[in-house]
Amino acid sequence: MSNYTIIHYTDADDVMAGSGYPGEMRMMTGAMGNEQVAITWRHMPPGAGGKGSYGHYHHTQEEILYVISGRLQAKFDDDVVELGPGNVVRIAPQCVRSVHNDGPEDVEILLISKRIDDYRADVDTVPDFWPA
Repeated sequence: MSNYTIIHYTDADDVMAGSGYPGEMRMMTGAMGNEQVAITWRHMPPGAGGKGSYGHYHHTQEEILYVISGRLQAKFDDDVVELGPGNVVRIAPQCVRSVHNDGPEDVEILLISKRIDDYRADVDTVPDFWPA
């Protein structure tokens, strides 16, 4: 057994495949066997995201959102901000959040947080969080 793991992001399953939702989201934590850190890569084509939909928040999980490429809007609680390449955002667990690609270009982001065994139990959704 090695002290390091190398994967290609496509080694992680696309959790949006077959859902009809545009883009890709690959949770790399399982594919890498991470013990402490969760990392998710997300590709968002124009029009993808949470505007006109729900938001979510976590009970315990702090997130770091890093914009790799493109520009996107993000709603954190009552604030809507625009983020671009190189922007990094710390999101507290209780902050209701959602992201949306309103632009003409694709967006790539990384979401980084602590690894938890049952991440779905840590999330609650907020209906009608970001009206269209």
